[in-house]
Amino acid sequence: MPLTEKPAPVSRRTLGLTAVAVLLIAGIIVASGIRSRHRQAAELERWTDEQAIPSVAVALPAAKTPNIAINLPGRLEAYYRAPISARVSGYLKSWSADIGARVKAGQVIAEIEAPDLDQQLLQARADLAALQASARLSEATLNRRKTLVASNFVSAQEIDERTADLSNKNAAVRAGEANVERLEALAGYKKITAPFDGIVTARNTDVGSLINAGGGAGPAMFVISDMGKLRVYVDVPQSYVPAIKIGAEAIITVPEYPNRSFRATVEASSQSVDISSGATRMQLGLDNSTSELMPGSYANVTLNLKRDTVPLSIPASALIFDSSGLRVATVTSDNRILFKTLTIARDLGKDIEIGSGVDATDRVVTAPPDGLSNGDEVHVVEPQPAKPAAPQKPPRS
Repeated sequence: MPLTEKPAPVSRRTLGLTAVAVLLIAGIIVASGIRSRHRQAAELERWTDEQAIPSVAVALPAAKTPNIAINLPGRLEAYYRAPISARVSGYLKSWSADIGARVKAGQVIAEIEAPDLDQQLLQARADLAALQASARLSEATLNRRKTLVASNFVSAQEIDERTADLSNKNAAVRAGEANVERLEALAGYKKITAPFDGIVTARNTDVGSLINAGGGAGPAMFVISDMGKLRVYVDVPQSYVPAIKIGAEAIITVPEYPNRSFRATVEASSQSVDISSGATRMQLGLDNSTSELMPGSYANVTLNLKRDTVPLSIPASALIFDSSGLRVATVTSDNRILFKTLTIARDLGKDIEIGSGVDATDRVVTAPPDGLSNGDEVHVVEPQPAKPAAPQKPPRS
């Protein structure tokens, strides 16, 4: 028997079966790879489509508690202010009240030397004396002529002429008296007096200065202000005028008293809107009996507002300003973009108080991305709730 035996030859059938199995396995591997690549391509296409749709965060307009006050710049003015000008021309003879001086009504604060006026008054008095003498002579002549009427020595025509002459002389006397009184009244204006109790806030003249009657050629000689009460003028934007009522209280603060405030009351409104500023001027009354506040100074006015409705507000980041105007992007029920035009009532910094254009049910995009158009589909990102703060550990002793 031989030491080694040859293996039995493999039949053709076995080889065929093996080849078929190998081909089946290779086909399965190829089909699985093709299917996997097709699935990956479909997932990539779906992911790309999803990434093409922008994600936005939305918020509903908030009906916050209305701010019952508005801060506006104002200007303090004296309740009564009188620029004093001369009624007669001449030279300033003297003055007795400088700036800051307190004066009483009727107090003489300056005197004018007017030689021309004095001469006119002397001439007018002399003319009046001549007219009076002429009128007396005409009256005496008429009385003598009347005694001769019974003897037919004078005619009735002469009596009528003498009567008319006396009437003309009396009229001339009255005109002369009126002229003298006018010049005497003007002479009384040589003394400049204070029209009311107050403080001299300006003096624009000095001894020897040429004074022109009327003061139209230059500033007033003196300015007297009654500062016991001040007027506060403030320009209120048109949208807030209906919320400010006559008699409403206001708080006044001034730079010179940073830690103090003063109360004022709304007294009057101009009832008109300035076309250049779009605001209505309002007047407030402010007690200043202690004379702490100064006319002409700047003031910050806090006015109380009375509103019938609670305004809506949105984040300032939601505003879009482009060629179409001021708009916001809202999201419809089917997650589509819809732009709405709005008006702003007040800018509160981070928030914007809405005047019109947006309802309380509108979902407003808080930070709209660039390139949005009407009808674009978006994904709405729900806001995540804030995490509660972790309790603090007590400090070790």
